[in-house]
Amino acid sequence: MLKVAVIGAYGKLGSQSCLAIEATSDLSLVARIGSKDSLQAVVDAGADVALDVTRPDAVLANVSFCVSAGVPVVVGTSGVNESQRSEIADLLAAAPRIGVIVAPNFSLGAVLMMTFAAQAARHFESVEVVELHHARKVDAPSGTASRTAELLGAARAEAGLAPVPDATEKSLDGARGAVVSGVHVHSVRLPGLVAHQEVLFGGTGETLTLRHDSMSYSSFDAGILLALRAVVDKPGLTVGLEHLLFNA
Repeated sequence: MLKVAVIGAYGKLGSQSCLAIEATSDLSLVARIGSKDSLQAVVDAGADVALDVTRPDAVLANVSFCVSAGVPVVVGTSGVNESQRSEIADLLAAAPRIGVIVAPNFSLGAVLMMTFAAQAARHFESVEVVELHHARKVDAPSGTASRTAELLGAARAEAGLAPVPDATEKSLDGARGAVVSGVHVHSVRLPGLVAHQEVLFGGTGETLTLRHDSMSYSSFDAGILLALRAVVDKPGLTVGLEHLLFNA
């Protein structure tokens, strides 16, 4: 029985994570930690692994505490950037037996969409990302969109493609979205949405659109459980569940 502590247990994703863990026969939820609770509860509960689903400004402190306590961590907090991932890697250098998995998205469909998009990126002249989330989301672009753009940019660079064509000379601030790894990323925030993303490719005489929709927070259950079960045997830093799906 793997003992799990959830940090950020009272948010939308945290609450869903707790439900998913409690529904299993091989995982045990031993601590629910909110924003005003002490992280010492992770240790006091004897947790084998921690799940962080808090805020980007809290992640490093939470991961640092857990790693120093010898507890592997799965990070599902959106918006963990490259600089923060680098700091996490530095923490792990001093704790070579501990693993941290940073998951930009727990939905297996979203992970597959990102993987397929990276494969397609090398074959099209241009690509842009549109992500759509609920109006309570605090970061933009989403962690999923930023990670997707990083993967797209890397694939395009490896294929030797030129920068995406864009003849825009005049625009209002933000009209062309953010630029991540050379890819334009556009964010939509509306009540009624959960988590949605489109990757749009353009080439001569054709377009290709890859879209993923999470209609419910339960869509994240499979990825959460996959990461929790894997992290105890996967030392070092892992970014993205694709490494678990395709290297299982």
